[in-house]
Amino acid sequence: MLYNLKKQKGCTMKLFKTTLNTILLLGLTTTANATLKNEKITLKNNMIVQYNKVPKSVDNLSDAFLDGMFYGRLRMNSFYFDWQNEDKNKGAKDTKVMGLGGSFIYKTAPLYGVSATAGLYTSQNPSWCREDTDDVARVKAGKDTFSRYDVSATGNYGMTVLAQGYIQYDISKTTFEGGRLLFESVFTKSNDTKMIPNSFDGITMVSKDLPKTTIKLAWLAKQKLRDHTTSHDVIAYKKDDPTTDKRENWSQNDDSVVNRNLTVERIGDNNSLLIAAVSNKSIKNLKLDLSYAAVPDVLSNVVAEVNYAIPIGKSFKIVPGVRYMQQFDQLNADYEVANLLTNQTGYKNSAKKSLDTYLWAARLDMKTKAFLLRIAYSQVADEADIVTPWRGFPTGGYTRAMGQYNWFANTKTYLAKVSYDFGKANILKGFSIVGEYAIQDFDNDKDGVFSDSNVIHFDLRQNIGKHAQAKFRCGFLNADDNIKKSNGQNKKDISYNEYRFELNYFF
Repeated sequence: MLYNLKKQKGCTMKLFKTTLNTILLLGLTTTANATLKNEKITLKNNMIVQYNKVPKSVDNLSDAFLDGMFYGRLRMNSFYFDWQNEDKNKGAKDTKVMGLGGSFIYKTAPLYGVSATAGLYTSQNPSWCREDTDDVARVKAGKDTFSRYDVSATGNYGMTVLAQGYIQYDISKTTFEGGRLLFESVFTKSNDTKMIPNSFDGITMVSKDLPKTTIKLAWLAKQKLRDHTTSHDVIAYKKDDPTTDKRENWSQNDDSVVNRNLTVERIGDNNSLLIAAVSNKSIKNLKLDLSYAAVPDVLSNVVAEVNYAIPIGKSFKIVPGVRYMQQFDQLNADYEVANLLTNQTGYKNSAKKSLDTYLWAARLDMKTKAFLLRIAYSQVADEADIVTPWRGFPTGGYTRAMGQYNWFANTKTYLAKVSYDFGKANILKGFSIVGEYAIQDFDNDKDGVFSDSNVIHFDLRQNIGKHAQAKFRCGFLNADDNIKKSNGQNKKDISYNEYRFELNYFF
């Protein structure tokens, strides 16, 4: 059968063999609500941490530090990636990875509106559950638990980094931040689903002074992806130096969907990302979003989104939503840039040297307090691929399934999602489940995109008291293994089974 769990060895087999039993046992002993919430923090479903208790204002410098607050977190993330047909995917290797560590965050008390935050994060890889140095390039989902560049350059696993370190100024309902920080927008996300969040070096502003309106502005000079120990350019990709064993392509922006045509040699390594966004809820049940992002002299993007809630009775509502994204070329390149992976075969000649493109997506949510059913569709223009290597996925919330990148040119995706919160339904406190099924219709005439595939993904999430959470995730992808490239050879069969298990404890 396609999704049979293959026989596994070592720590991975024992870990995932017992996961479901662990989840069920935790479900019988927990007393928490389905959303992990305590007096200090709320852990949202997208793993964003919201602070419920923050330091109160003080009137002298010593009290600013004495009355500050600490937020601790212990964490474990484990991954097993199982290729279904290794023999059809040259270089593929089943991999196992584990990250052990957590974070220690300190916030000072505000003094005349000024405060500071420092967040130290660590992810350590036990030797008995990681891949050899020569195989780190083959690690897929778990690669963010260590720095591939550091392993290639020094042989050292594990990371301990300052992922947050910024000064904050609050006036009325407006907050300014400067330093290394997290910034959530339709383009950028902290994406803290592994051990260390995606962060940026820059200056941001978030204002809620206007009624029912949120305005966000950002100048982001550098990015630090989850598996990096130092900051790097926001968009430039670095090619390998054949004279050294270091993997230089892992030293700059090596996000999975970075455009590899945009190299340091071509666009430099001093680019910045500018973002402006406004969200408005002035009309009852209607939410309007307009966002703009630009990397000057490279590209810019505009995203418009509309969501409207239609109440039906007291407990049920239907929420249709539409997103449109337009990408503008500012590069004027004399080289081909359309495909993210540098293979422009099958792209229109008129599009190969331009980043101009667009996508649109639509969804229909039907939900109650505990239940959600989503039907969604997205389509990318038959021009260039979308460029957003900042972990804010352009099809996120619509048709993106776990671990998928479906914004290549001329890609159509259909998705159905069901989630049920057993805690909110007063059935099983603290337990929730999410399931998704996606059909990804890629352009089979393009050599530089994936084969058509079907994806099944589900999450089991269980809170343990008010301070801990366990989460088990599975993803199963079945790709068409009979798609021919222009040279007559088959595209790689990237079918796989993926298993993740995560534990969190907040203190």
